[in-house]
Amino acid sequence: MTPSSLPFSGLLRSKRGVNALLRWCGGALRSPGGTSSPVSPARMPPPGARRCSASSSGDTTAWLWSVYHQTKRQSEDLTQILSSNSVNPDTIFANNETSLHDIEIYGFDYDYTLAFYSSHLHTLIFNIARDILIQEHRYPAGLREYEYIPDFVVRGLHYDVQKALLMKIDAFHYIQLGTVYRGLHPVPDKEVIAMYEGSHVPLEIMSDFYGKSSHGHTMKQFMDIFSLPEMTLLCCVNDYFMKHNIDYEPVHLYKDVKEAIGDVHVKGIMYRAVEADIEKYICYGEQTHAVLRKLSENGKKMFLITNSPFDFVDRGMNYIVGKDWRSLFDVVIVQADKPGFFNDRRKPFRRVTDKGVLLWDRIHHLEKGQIYKQGNLYEFLRLTGWRGSKVLYFGDHIYSDLADLTLKHGWRTGAIIPELRKEIKIMNTPDYVHTMTWLQSLTGLVEQMQVHRDPASQAVVQQWIKEREHMRSRTKDIFNGQFGSLFRTYHNPTYFSRRLSRFADIYMASLSCLLKYDLQHTFFPRRTPLQHESPFWPEQTCVNAMNLPIESRSPG
Repeated sequence: MTPSSLPFSGLLRSKRGVNALLRWCGGALRSPGGTSSPVSPARMPPPGARRCSASSSGDTTAWLWSVYHQTKRQSEDLTQILSSNSVNPDTIFANNETSLHDIEIYGFDYDYTLAFYSSHLHTLIFNIARDILIQEHRYPAGLREYEYIPDFVVRGLHYDVQKALLMKIDAFHYIQLGTVYRGLHPVPDKEVIAMYEGSHVPLEIMSDFYGKSSHGHTMKQFMDIFSLPEMTLLCCVNDYFMKHNIDYEPVHLYKDVKEAIGDVHVKGIMYRAVEADIEKYICYGEQTHAVLRKLSENGKKMFLITNSPFDFVDRGMNYIVGKDWRSLFDVVIVQADKPGFFNDRRKPFRRVTDKGVLLWDRIHHLEKGQIYKQGNLYEFLRLTGWRGSKVLYFGDHIYSDLADLTLKHGWRTGAIIPELRKEIKIMNTPDYVHTMTWLQSLTGLVEQMQVHRDPASQAVVQQWIKEREHMRSRTKDIFNGQFGSLFRTYHNPTYFSRRLSRFADIYMASLSCLLKYDLQHTFFPRRTPLQHESPFWPEQTCVNAMNLPIESRSPG
């Protein structure tokens, strides 16, 4: 099944929609002097704004407010149109043109790619790590008062280890003010600006291109879904120490929490808990099974590379797919130690028996039905010959799963972003559409009318700026009251979003989205205009430039 409708096509089918668009975009192609000019939609004057300026400040003020109200009415008219053109949450989005026709081999991570977990798992990780801090690191027993707080944090946040601050940073290394937390409480903007001498975070204290810090304990970016309970635990422990006036070293706290969270995984505590009550922790994967069956029936080769141990993967895949799950995969590699698997040439493969016994023989072939441990990608490529853009690998971790594959090895990459479905549903709500439409209209109004420098006019513009700031905060809170959207810091992309666009050819909410497309489908990225380019199509002229949620290339 292929997508049958193009973006914005719903608006263009109706005379009312076309007229609304023409009214909205009427000034886009005409400069203030009346000549044709490639004016950016974000900079075009609103309808009616290019009237003769009044002679007195009172008349100017009245005129400014009349333009404001006229723009607001037109914004509300456009909101009614846009509310009926929503994004389909099951869409696969493209950063780079990708044709499934060319893909012969499909690879998968396991956690949060083939297997999805319930919210109970994050509570489990939080509780176990909290108790490890108390029992093994001698932290105060009072920490047991804290329980896991769902939806307190979002993925992709940065943690300043020295200052014990959790924050969201945009693609240009600027902190989003209002999203800086010490413990469970926000840090005032003035204090943040004083600490960082502004809101910019220098490159040398941030993580490098792969999300790793090369300058010791400075900034840590949390990109893994499993890191949500870790961030929450950091906030809770910080909160306890501050509440009880305990003097502590933030670096020690960070290291101890990191070690406690690591023990939950490394010592197998989480694995045993999930295996003991699999129905509680793993969401039944009927659609995952359907995706694998579809690929197998179409003659595609498949492989699995995961950091999880075999017993854990086997138990989960038996539940999700069935006892014959191994027959679907040509190669299965467990405890791969990604991202080291993609870079370290020294580790050879070892075969693992069904009972978990490691064999000592040299591996000359990667055989279907067998289980292999560790190894490295270079040996994998030599033994399989699976190279270049005929391979598509899916994973949820932008750095550990995807970065090296696309940068060094030329594989196609697909990012699984479970949060995407929730955010799209929020973007489809009338409240969000209304808020964003008026926010963009008001921004354009401020940009155009700031040229009026008399005190009365500037007072009006300042009122608009305050309203805009209120609207910006509201758009953040719609997604998450503390940190906002995973993908945006107000209007800019987040640091997470920029890495997603660099390392993932395509991205989607879950593998089940593949069921909506046939295996000959080509995914095309939208040609959204650069800042200096003149828009040519209606959706670029009016809607894409405003970042409004319009009808996607949704599967019909």
